[in-house]
Amino acid sequence: MSDTLERARAELAPHGRLRAAINFGNTVLARRGPTLAESGGVSVAIARELAQRLDVPLELVPFDGAGDVVAVAKKDVFDVAFMAIDPQRANDVSFTAPYVLIEGGYLVRNDSPLRSVDEVDRPGIRMTVGDRSAYDLYLSRTIKHAEIVRFPTSVDSIDRFLSEGFDVAAGVKASLIDYAAQHAGVRVLEGRFMVIEQAMVTVHGPAALSAIAGLIEELKRSGFVERELRESGQTEATVAPLA
Repeated sequence: MSDTLERARAELAPHGRLRAAINFGNTVLARRGPTLAESGGVSVAIARELAQRLDVPLELVPFDGAGDVVAVAKKDVFDVAFMAIDPQRANDVSFTAPYVLIEGGYLVRNDSPLRSVDEVDRPGIRMTVGDRSAYDLYLSRTIKHAEIVRFPTSVDSIDRFLSEGFDVAAGVKASLIDYAAQHAGVRVLEGRFMVIEQAMVTVHGPAALSAIAGLIEELKRSGFVERELRESGQTEATVAPLA
């Protein structure tokens, strides 16, 4: 164990185990397995690596959306988590530099007149989003004319887009591309409306943050993050630059 991790161990695992919040609503980063312990994806792999280096057991704490993770950040439910960097969330958690970059995109029906992301923000357009997701927070600050309608999770937002006649569903572009490939009658618009910077976070102090920040940089530099993305089939996501 490195000196930095040794010093941070008491902060990162105060209960004798590392509790890692995993957002299974973002399938680019995490996918639930037959059992929780068999889950995979780059975020799960990083959590396992950290627990191994700390020499403590890993407890995966499952969530369906990043907003749900933030909502319990001050309730001693988890020690580390993985979510998109956003200034509003920084009130509750401390971020490392990003480890993965993901594009935000829009899903529409095949017969939609919309052709690119630049055409979406206009009066009369109604879009669905996952409540308190990174793209919900971003779009809430930037959309001026279209109407944003929020649903509990990203999956819910796509289901309601289809069943209730909304014009657009916003989400992680890679996940929307996967969805469109498996469902007839929908397509993903050209372009992106944002780059989502996915980072590791902690609810603990500066020693904990310093330790996970150093770990993230090492795992980017060594090729660990790139390998885990490739092995989980995530070709649309890219490794973030070194901090």
